[in-house]
Amino acid sequence: MHRGKTSFGMLKRMRRSCRVRPVLPPRSAFAGFRFPREVIVLAVRWYLRYGLSYRDVEELLAERGVQVDQVKPRSYTAL
Repeated sequence: MHRGKTSFGMLKRMRRSCRVRPVLPPRSAFAGFRFPREVIVLAVRWYLRYGLSYRDVEELLAERGVQVDQVKPRSYTAL
C-alpha cells in the first residue's frame, strides 16, 4: 500500500471502533431499599448529625408515619 491510503477493510474496522456507545447512568446507592431516597437520607442525617441511637431514629420516623424497625436505619448508615 502507498503511504496515505488505507484499505476498505481498514476503514470499516476504524468506523466500527469509533462508534459512540450510550453512557448508562450510574446505579443509585439507594437501589434495592424499601423506602424512598428522602426517608433514607433523613434517617442517616439524624443518626450522624445528632448522635441518635437507632431506636431514637426509629421513633422519630414513626412520629412522621414511617414504620421501620431499628435494623433498617443501621443498614442505611452502612452506605
